[in-house]
Amino acid sequence: MGLTNTQYNTIMRDYQRQQARNQRELDERTREVYGRFPELSELDGRIASASTACARRLLSDDSASLDELRSEIARYSARKDEILRRAGYPADYLTPRYRCADCQDTGYIGSRHCHCFDQAAIDLLYTQSRLREVLAEENFSTFSMKYYSREIIDPLTGLSSYETARRALEECQRFARDFDQNFENVFLYGDTGLGKTFLAHCIAKELLESAHSVVYFSSFGLFELFADSAFRRKESFEQPVMEEHIFDCDLLIIDDLGTELVNSFVCSELFHVLNERIQQKKSTLISTNLPLETFADTYSERVFSRISSNYIMLRMIGDDIRLKKKFSSGST
Repeated sequence: MGLTNTQYNTIMRDYQRQQARNQRELDERTREVYGRFPELSELDGRIASASTACARRLLSDDSASLDELRSEIARYSARKDEILRRAGYPADYLTPRYRCADCQDTGYIGSRHCHCFDQAAIDLLYTQSRLREVLAEENFSTFSMKYYSREIIDPLTGLSSYETARRALEECQRFARDFDQNFENVFLYGDTGLGKTFLAHCIAKELLESAHSVVYFSSFGLFELFADSAFRRKESFEQPVMEEHIFDCDLLIIDDLGTELVNSFVCSELFHVLNERIQQKKSTLISTNLPLETFADTYSERVFSRISSNYIMLRMIGDDIRLKKKFSSGST
């Protein structure tokens, strides 16, 4: 599971808060019934004393009177249960109530993560990826091929818009499916409104569901963050944490590369991010509206070299799907 130390500590703090809440609620219930039935407090004291005596017998290998002590504890416990039952309380009223009974709100079963820890990680990664809401609408189950024409042909490949979209979809599905087995990167390029961002969201959804860390940035947002850090325009706790995620997350998505103001700073930071993640074998997905023939001129040959030699290149062609949807909804 691709959690940073910061993310792990965030989850464990939630478990600690839950444990404190459980104890606080138990103390309140205990005070309530002790106030109504003082005998219960006395019985709990006797159970505690007998349990301590049992522990001492075990440590000293004196097992002769263990059965008697255990019978005594059982009698006290039965009397407690009888008092609570007659008063209309449930049998577990004076025991802790856990959000997860399997791990008792520790996050671990033995030395392994509990299933609730894995779910907490997924929930956290959804929130921190900034994609939680959009992924409910944009995922592989909602991706539609009906907007891609079989009549529009790519002169470079001879493939139709439909065929290129089908290939891109299949490659993205395979990328997500084989994510843990193969280190790969994806470069989606083509005109505006062809579904590149939608496919990026599809991959993000699959990986987040399997508890991988995904961080999404528009190109403008990414380089604005780096500029704020470099020129100290902002001071915040979240800034260095997010920069850590950029380099350490399982998948970094840089959307709409080319829409930002490109300068030497941007080119240098982009190369640094791509190169560092390649060296660490951390996957990156890039989408851009720029044609390949202008990409190298925009970002430098060394940036283009890193991408062309380390990324799956997926070209998309066709009509603007957003316009098609707008006209289609307007005509109904």
